[in-house]
Amino acid sequence: MIRASFRAANAVFFEEEFKGDFMNVAVFLAPGFEEIEALTVVDYLRRANQNTVVVAVPTDGHSDCEPTVEGAHQIKVVADISLKNYIEKLNGSEPDAIFFPGGSNGAKNLSDNQFLFQLATKMERKGKIVSAICAAPAVVLAHTGILSGRKWTGYPGLEKELDKFCGGALGVDELMENSTYIPNVPFVLDNNVLTGRGPGTTEQFAMKLVELTAGTEVAEQIKKGSLQR
Repeated sequence: MIRASFRAANAVFFEEEFKGDFMNVAVFLAPGFEEIEALTVVDYLRRANQNTVVVAVPTDGHSDCEPTVEGAHQIKVVADISLKNYIEKLNGSEPDAIFFPGGSNGAKNLSDNQFLFQLATKMERKGKIVSAICAAPAVVLAHTGILSGRKWTGYPGLEKELDKFCGGALGVDELMENSTYIPNVPFVLDNNVLTGRGPGTTEQFAMKLVELTAGTEVAEQIKKGSLQR
């Protein structure tokens, strides 16, 4: 079992060494989340000294749950806080950035949650960072209308199944109007919305999110310090 609040020695080193911009970032984990995507992003954001909170999201659109969330490959992660307690802590405010990992079941559980729907749309309207990878762009973001008029990417094939996530063909026409799916790229940044392709592109996606939150200089330092290709 992994505790999201655990910070290894190298993470402390990065925090002391790399001083960039500071943002509050929320990462939402629901049962069935894709572990590579979730934990890679959390790791790099914390190396960049971003205030990154891991929020446990329950199934079936509820708000209360245990802090331990099991991923798609039976890896259990202890989140920092439950969604119910996080909502109380926010007290009507929003973080600076949010991230939705993929995993088909995890993304479905995220998309069923009305609070997350409202949070994502509210943040997008305010120009705050909304990010999602793999199944999450299609499953979580498409039905919010956030991708309308934007370029985006996600797990290959899901762009052809948007009617499942948008309430039918008419929903796709309305909610995804003038959107453009970009294949064969690790990520797409369109204004304040960052979308990624899948597990194998997570490092590149995560580093773009670090650049957006902590700045280019910090991102370059982390890239060098972690021996990225």
